[in-house]
Amino acid sequence: MGFVVDTVGDVVVVEVEGQLIVGNRQELKQKVLERLERGDREFMIDFQNTGYIDSSGLGVLVSLSKKIREQGGTLRLANLNGDLRTLFELTKLDTLFEIIDSR
Repeated sequence: MGFVVDTVGDVVVVEVEGQLIVGNRQELKQKVLERLERGDREFMIDFQNTGYIDSSGLGVLVSLSKKIREQGGTLRLANLNGDLRTLFELTKLDTLFEIIDSR
């Protein structure tokens, strides 16, 4: 379980490995906010290797989306599996985030 941060062109890509839950959500938030403070504005969170997101994980994504938008940036979510896509649809968060099929 962890996060891999990489830059592809102008986009900061954060890969979530394992689960995004109460135990690691602050680590994700810290990594993204550090890059936002450094001037990065384009972010993608890649869920290719993610099986589960709990409510605190959803909360941190909403918080990050708001902060990034306030700074004139964008946050995209990529590679949601069927269960995660359903979660975002049921919670109506699919209307808040730009969800893309792949990188």
